Amino acid sequence: MKYKNCIPLILFLLGGFSLSAQEGPANDEKEFEKQYQERIKKDKLNGVYIPKNLDDAMLQFDKSISVESQAKIKVIAEDSVCGVLHNRLGQWMSLNWGFYGGSRLSHYLRSAGVTFPDDMADFLLLAYHRKLNNETVSIKEFATRFREKRKKEFEAEKKEGKVISEETRKKNRR
Repeated sequence: MKYKNCIPLILFLLGGFSLSAQEGPANDEKEFEKQYQERIKKDKLNGVYIPKNLDDAMLQFDKSISVESQAKIKVIAEDSVCGVLHNRLGQWMSLNWGFYGGSRLSHYLRSAGVTFPDDMADFLLLAYHRKLNNETVSIKEFATRFREKRKKEFEAEKKEGKVISEETRKKNRR
């Protein structure tokens, strides 16, 4: 079958792919940490292979994305590639490669300094775009870029924040 490697992605995009959690959500931080530590050691989650590092993720993309699709990705402007691919391929990665609950790939990206799941997906999309264009992929540069982006967004939100209510409390004097 010509597109057998694309079947999981096609099913996901068409809405016919579901994620059935084998374990329920954690009830507290201790339980989450236990589940996280178990998940980061697994090479598969819910039957989906989890890349171990950036090179392995790039190899998985090469195996799963058709030559025609690779050519389309390659010509997208670098400053647009995340916006164009995030809601499809990026979300697929976040869900299937365990960026929210933890996986060996998310743990690898966290150790590189990329901590937000959407940033992990964009990091990989940008890295793949650069790989397709025979450009250098610097993990340190990307991690710094995404940390700075998050910092700027946080500062902007903080400046725009509105006080919901104010009150003055009187001290009880006994």
